[in-house]
Amino acid sequence: MFTGLVEEVGRIRSIDRQGMAMRLSVKAEKVLEGVRVGDSIAVNGVCLTVTRFDPRHFAADVMPETMKRSNLGRLSPGAVVNLERALAAGARLGGHFVQGHVDGIGRIQSRRPVENAVLFQIGVSRELTNVMVDKGSVAVNGISLTLVSVDEKSFTVSVIPHTLHHTQLADAGLGDEVNIECDMIGKYVAKLLAGNPTGLSEEMLEKYGFKK
Repeated sequence: MFTGLVEEVGRIRSIDRQGMAMRLSVKAEKVLEGVRVGDSIAVNGVCLTVTRFDPRHFAADVMPETMKRSNLGRLSPGAVVNLERALAAGARLGGHFVQGHVDGIGRIQSRRPVENAVLFQIGVSRELTNVMVDKGSVAVNGISLTLVSVDEKSFTVSVIPHTLHHTQLADAGLGDEVNIECDMIGKYVAKLLAGNPTGLSEEMLEKYGFKK
């Protein structure tokens, strides 16, 4: 579990492609403090497991499902990535609950300065916008952001200077692909409202307001 508050921007050192999978080596500093093999680090919002590390780098395996769902397979050595360690018990939750399970890829359609912020419009599939709401939460490349508006095939977020300057979004341009993770509460509610996939009894569904 993560919060969507990026701790540092790392850089891809090497990529070892293995068919539909690959192994990444990432240059980092802050997220390596106290790291152990088996720990989780979010790379552009994707939860990866540390398989080995040294004082300046860590390695992680990327499985085919992750390659399909995220932009990690499109990265090249030298690419900058957002990094965040898993949430520690008792720590402050400054963003929102982010699982590191990417729902899909979006594409930056516009980037427009508005006073002290930058407004990004990001195109996504309707499958993703169906579980988004104005002023709700979304993770873009692992960054916890508030939705300004949502339409059928895109959404907008407003990024403050601190976030812009301390994340990969500082270098993001038109047409760039970004990983999208929708708020998990919205996904659970959408599935419940779509029917009864939970196996709950009719009485329980009615009790909790899912059936009138």
